[in-house]
Amino acid sequence: MSIRHKGRIPERSELDPIEIASRDEIQALQLTRLKWSLRHAYENVPFYRRKFDEAGVHPDDLKSLEDLAKFPFTTKDDLRANYPFGMFAVPREQVIRIHASSGTTGKPTVVGYTRNDLEVWAEVVARSIRAAGGRPGEIIHVSYGYGLFTGGLGLHYGAERLGMTVVPMSGGMTERQVMLIQDFGPKVIAVTPSYMLAIADEFERQGLDARQCSLEVGIFGAEPWTEAMRREIEERFNMDAVDIYGLSEVIGPGVAQECIETKDGLHIWEDHFYPEIIDPATGEVLPEGEFGELVFTSLTKEAFPVIRYRTRDLTRLLPGTARSMRRMEKIRGRTDDMLIIRGVNVFPSQIEELLKEDARLSLHYVLEVRREGPLDHLTVMVEARPDAADESAREAAARELAYHIKNRIGVSAAVKVVEPGKIERSMGKAKRIIDLRRLND
Repeated sequence: MSIRHKGRIPERSELDPIEIASRDEIQALQLTRLKWSLRHAYENVPFYRRKFDEAGVHPDDLKSLEDLAKFPFTTKDDLRANYPFGMFAVPREQVIRIHASSGTTGKPTVVGYTRNDLEVWAEVVARSIRAAGGRPGEIIHVSYGYGLFTGGLGLHYGAERLGMTVVPMSGGMTERQVMLIQDFGPKVIAVTPSYMLAIADEFERQGLDARQCSLEVGIFGAEPWTEAMRREIEERFNMDAVDIYGLSEVIGPGVAQECIETKDGLHIWEDHFYPEIIDPATGEVLPEGEFGELVFTSLTKEAFPVIRYRTRDLTRLLPGTARSMRRMEKIRGRTDDMLIIRGVNVFPSQIEELLKEDARLSLHYVLEVRREGPLDHLTVMVEARPDAADESAREAAARELAYHIKNRIGVSAAVKVVEPGKIERSMGKAKRIIDLRRLND
């Protein structure tokens, strides 16, 4: 664990009362809100009414928090099957913002927010930034992407709610990022950890000492990162590096936050999000402290409630420390084969869908991920079909596939179209991913 505390630790008087409430108080609030959320979903979302009826359960069956285990799970496939607005629990006219994330078939998973949902989102992100060490009146430099991705706007409105001055930089233009950090003097930055290291490299390229810049706190999320990366960031910037967690299906960033006092896992804001850990194979709820798949049920969302949503993230729940609410460990991995490349979710099946659209390309392919410096790089290797195996045809197909990967999935990739028979065949399940990043950890 790395403890620096350059950013200021919140006083107890600054915290929301629920952050330091007793476990009995938290659980009583959760039970009340959980009863409302189950009924809201059942009465207003045909999908949930059907799922509950098929499982033989009704919202009235919830008498205790443990009774939630009787209710069916929600998966990403369910969200795709109800694209675009089938999971909304309010009339579309009451949805005042829509976000979306990419899915395995090219169709995004769509999430909606009422005005009250956006208020709650801003509230939990403001709470997260305060827990990280940010304060009203300070400047925050937001380098998460803006748009349909929830990162940029999520941090933006939460920081404004806290009373900070927001620099909505978004990603890219690294030289300009450094200039504005130097000129504006932000104390807090919100960005992916890998891009933070790219910013550190740019400081060095310009002959500047990143340790002398104004930054005191970095709030990092959208991709897994290790304790080794935390140490490197903290040393190169002389700052506190803390973790934030969220996903668009649950609300966006601000579901859980690491506190600057302890940096010992992320406290889940349990007054709005109820966590469970399950055995990913059986669906059985596991005791606190056991490692498994993280599942969330929303407690206050109006437009897009989620009941027992399977995140596919692997972690465990632990008792609270800096706050009364329970902690989750850093995410260790996923139960599926999703890759996270510079904050973008990439599934092998997304690539496969693009291959199916090009008659020159076969479905024999492999994805290679490696880390060069602070950034992840994706290489897609795919075999040409025999009637398109000459060099010029393969080069043209590679250029077009790289364009579609960037345009449709949102990540840059190097593409190599190789001759037929060049990719190793598997006798069992095809090995689609070669992840070389682990060799560097």
